[in-house]
Amino acid sequence: MIDQKKVEKIVNEWLEGKEYFLTDLSISEDDCIVVEIDHKDGVWIDDCVDLSKYIEAHLDRNTEDYELEVGSAGIGQPFKVKRQYVNHIGEAVELKTKGGEKLTGTLKAVGDDGVTLTLRVKVRPEGAKRPKLTDVDRDIPMSDIECCSAKINFK
Repeated sequence: MIDQKKVEKIVNEWLEGKEYFLTDLSISEDDCIVVEIDHKDGVWIDDCVDLSKYIEAHLDRNTEDYELEVGSAGIGQPFKVKRQYVNHIGEAVELKTKGGEKLTGTLKAVGDDGVTLTLRVKVRPEGAKRPKLTDVDRDIPMSDIECCSAKINFK
């Protein structure tokens, strides 16, 4: 079986000096290597091809038979690493908590321990007859996040 640390080292060598970052790397029992990268402005197919060629140049097919897939994190897919959260600050996201709560809001901040979402909620000001939509910040610990992804708007 191909060593995951060896492949990760090869990928990190290719990533060095680039704005791309690794979001996922897995190797199945039958040596199918899946590498997923991301970039704040999206991933170009040419860069996936370059990374694939780089990995192949550093692995020996004569000693290790493997299948290789290199791709992007994919739009609408859940975030897997902190840098994906950071790249989406100021943008609309959909978040599901481990308690099953589904939230849609603007990602305001990302820290080591959690995120801050700005949510639009109805709040009735004191003395008012009707509630008003108001922006409310809510801190959510990373340990409470089931999944979070960029909200796709087709308008």
